Amino acid sequence: MAEVAAREFVSPTIAPPGVVALQRALVWLVGAAGALGVIEPSPDELATLASAAVFIATGIRLRLVFLPLLLLLFLINLGYTISAIPLLDDSKIASWIATSWYMAVTAMLLALVTSDDTGARLDMLRRGLVMGGAVAALAGVAGYFHLVPGGYDLLTLYGRARGTFKDPNVLGAFLILPALLALQNVVTARLAATLRAGFALGVMALAILLAFSRAAWGGLVLTSAFMLALMVLTSTSSRERSRIIVMTLAAAVIGLMLIAVLLSLDSVADMFKQRASFDQSYDGGRFGRFGRHILGADMALDLPFGIGPLQFHNYFPEDTHNSYLNAFMSGGWLSGICYPALVFTTVFLGFRYLFVRVPWQRTYIAVFSAFLGTVGESFIIDTDHWRHFFLMLGTMWGMIAAARTYQVETGRSAGIGPQGALS
Repeated sequence: MAEVAAREFVSPTIAPPGVVALQRALVWLVGAAGALGVIEPSPDELATLASAAVFIATGIRLRLVFLPLLLLLFLINLGYTISAIPLLDDSKIASWIATSWYMAVTAMLLALVTSDDTGARLDMLRRGLVMGGAVAALAGVAGYFHLVPGGYDLLTLYGRARGTFKDPNVLGAFLILPALLALQNVVTARLAATLRAGFALGVMALAILLAFSRAAWGGLVLTSAFMLALMVLTSTSSRERSRIIVMTLAAAVIGLMLIAVLLSLDSVADMFKQRASFDQSYDGGRFGRFGRHILGADMALDLPFGIGPLQFHNYFPEDTHNSYLNAFMSGGWLSGICYPALVFTTVFLGFRYLFVRVPWQRTYIAVFSAFLGTVGESFIIDTDHWRHFFLMLGTMWGMIAAARTYQVETGRSAGIGPQGALS
């Protein structure tokens, strides 16, 4: 009985059909616009603001479950703002603070939006992300191989593909979630959809390789393996599990063949050898990446208000390259405590609802896998202003809220009371 109720559950929508269609289209736009990170103001910002206006005008619900998210986002940015007060005459710092508040609004909006009409809106979001990812990847590949006039200078940086982003590392990180969503279709969809998704996945994987970001390389491999393992564990039939495993092996073989072909090109092989080395000058030594983490953590213990945003490079040769340390440095103890609290609370709740059989479970698994990968990456890279990180953060909370509602609704349909006993 509970399984029948689960299949029939649909998040309620009370808006007229035209409004519902507009809302879903805007969710697609938010997903796709995130791929254009080189333009200021970013199309993502315009899409988010337009979406916020429409959803506020047409109805949006603040659920009790979102209060921790709202409170922690507010406290994090309050800490940043307090620490930045003596520095606000610097336009870069004022812009950094404004961006931080904007990121918080983005996360909150995505949480509110995806908690209602969840299945349809997540489907539009994933379509937008894959479309945006394919466009960004194509731009990076075209620039790297000189396929468009002037494209190499515009779409690469230091011999690395950056596509529609300012930094190759951000391009690689952004593409991981769209690549995971495309990979899901490759291993589960019908032939025509598999071929389309395979093309998108191939282009995105190629762009990640040509971005020459070690974190993105490792992130794609590890998150893909984690996601596929979860898909096998949550699959409802042995036939589906077998298909996932077979298609995964086929995709891995094709991927290795692609890498082998690319490494036959001298320019790719040289850069690959350089970037694949773990003996990078900026990683080791007293003031290298990991040395700065230790020295910065020692500083943070004595600075309750931190040193302010964008100030770390005044004390050390480079930035923190650690989002959790950067929260302490930029916003003092308040931000330094609340930022990891928000991140790891999201991870904990994400695990808690990971195996709830909601209709959008596959998308949940992909977003959670990419989010968890970024959480780990945050120990070695500053991810706290990555738009796609806050998109995933907000979407995770929206899906968690929707999963809670789903459990209640399906429990009622099956005649199960709140404590799991028959009513």
